[in-house]
Amino acid sequence: MAGGEVQIVGLHKQFGDFVAVRGIDFHIAGGEFFSLLGPSGCGKTTTLRMVAGFEEPTAGKILIDGVDVAHTPPHRRPVNTVFQSYALFPFMTVWDNVGFGLQYTNATKEETKQRVGDALALVQMQAKAKSKPGQLSGGQQQRVALARALVLGPKVLLLDEPLGALDAKLRKTLQIELKALQERVGITFIYVTHDQEEALTMSDRLAVMAEGSIEQIGSPAEVYQEPATSYVADFLGVSNLLDVDVISSSPQGTEVKFGALTLLCAPGADVASGPAKAVLRPERVQLLPQQQPGPNHVPGMVERLVYLGSTTQVIVRLAPGATVQAMVPNTGSVPDWEQGTPVTVHLPAAALRLLAN
Repeated sequence: MAGGEVQIVGLHKQFGDFVAVRGIDFHIAGGEFFSLLGPSGCGKTTTLRMVAGFEEPTAGKILIDGVDVAHTPPHRRPVNTVFQSYALFPFMTVWDNVGFGLQYTNATKEETKQRVGDALALVQMQAKAKSKPGQLSGGQQQRVALARALVLGPKVLLLDEPLGALDAKLRKTLQIELKALQERVGITFIYVTHDQEEALTMSDRLAVMAEGSIEQIGSPAEVYQEPATSYVADFLGVSNLLDVDVISSSPQGTEVKFGALTLLCAPGADVASGPAKAVLRPERVQLLPQQQPGPNHVPGMVERLVYLGSTTQVIVRLAPGATVQAMVPNTGSVPDWEQGTPVTVHLPAAALRLLAN
């Protein structure tokens, strides 16, 4: 479906003295899967409710295909919403649940039959058309809720943590299915979640929110590999945050002092000389035998090993006093490490990034 471009301009929401959303701005292209990611209370659901029309903005614009709908009633906006609870009618069949909203349109009986059938086929629920919601699994109910939202042909589909009530294994399966479905229907999805894995798995781009503001917007790879702030680095996945002192910068990277050692960080954030934070993901940390010389090599000692199946988490105390985590993939061989084993820790310059704050 064409359209579905969303532009948020200066969107602000205040409840009495409490500011839930602080004048945020972002743009979503038509057909994009865009996620709002953050902890409880960061303003992501309030933002989604304002786009849906369930909350009135205190200030700002909500443009859908260039039309400001900030003060338009929900039923007159080209959007539909899927909630975590699904809100299916328990006394209706799957078919009737999906077709319910079409009763309030100009769709003929024949058109309704076609559209409901197409929507159920899209989510692979044709065989359950005569079942009641109580006869369905959680994953099947989620598919029905999606079909009910899609059957009305919205330009924008809003999803408020729709996988939150499902078990972990089913969530992983439906993450892939949901992204594939979005690509097939080609409409704009705005997805709210506090689950980092969901956002990274499904999103074309995502916005990380904190205390009503947006910390960073980018592709999953950009936000994960190049966090703009220490908050983003700490919230999105597991990070090693190191206290360093910036010495000098060049096109090749930034030299920093880490204890008595000098390290090179990747070119990136424009950080002034003095105290700063450097971030490195655990899977980029390399553990080498003791006393291996080389750039960005730091002496350390193994403090703990945690076997996780596909990987082993190794916690190492570095010579300058900081602790880092390394994720070592399970290749079938068992590393000859134990608590107290001296090692050399390689912090690759290309993966070591300075943060703006």
